[in-house]
Amino acid sequence: MNAEHARRLGELALPGFVIGVTAGLIAGGLTLTAGQSTGGAVVAAVTLGLPLGLLGGGYSLLMGKGVIKPGVFTVAGLYWLAGFPLARLCQEAATSAYLTGTPALREGLLPFLAFQGLISLGFAIGFVWLHERMTPRWLMRVQDRNPDARRLFESYVRHVEMLWRSRERRRGRAPAARDEGVR
Repeated sequence: MNAEHARRLGELALPGFVIGVTAGLIAGGLTLTAGQSTGGAVVAAVTLGLPLGLLGGGYSLLMGKGVIKPGVFTVAGLYWLAGFPLARLCQEAATSAYLTGTPALREGLLPFLAFQGLISLGFAIGFVWLHERMTPRWLMRVQDRNPDARRLFESYVRHVEMLWRSRERRRGRAPAARDEGVR
């Protein structure tokens, strides 16, 4: 992979990476406010933020390749159903190792993963909501130098146009009437 290709992929991955890392930082802050030590909060933030950042970046790259489409939640929900529990497992094991010297789960692996799978739906909703607001703005900035970003931005534009036409049909307005300025 040459440097130009790596830069283009990095630009595509950036929105999801930033969202994931930010979620980890928030978790670290919440850990601190819950009374854990500063070291424990930093470990929690890094060990959740890094996996979520990498998974978020992977999500953005999958969008760039057309595997995940804008406005489609099912694939995102399945992606985070697998990814979020693994990220939480990394955080829980590392935080436990930091605090007690041994990586351990209080409730056992299967109950832990099952509960995190339930929580993953809420995380997926928030992630997709943020991603669909941040990514098009970012893609608009980099599309002139990144053809992959341009293609993904164009898919967002097509999605918005489809939503607009659908809304106009529900309201009983013909596309020609909209173009003439009638609202």
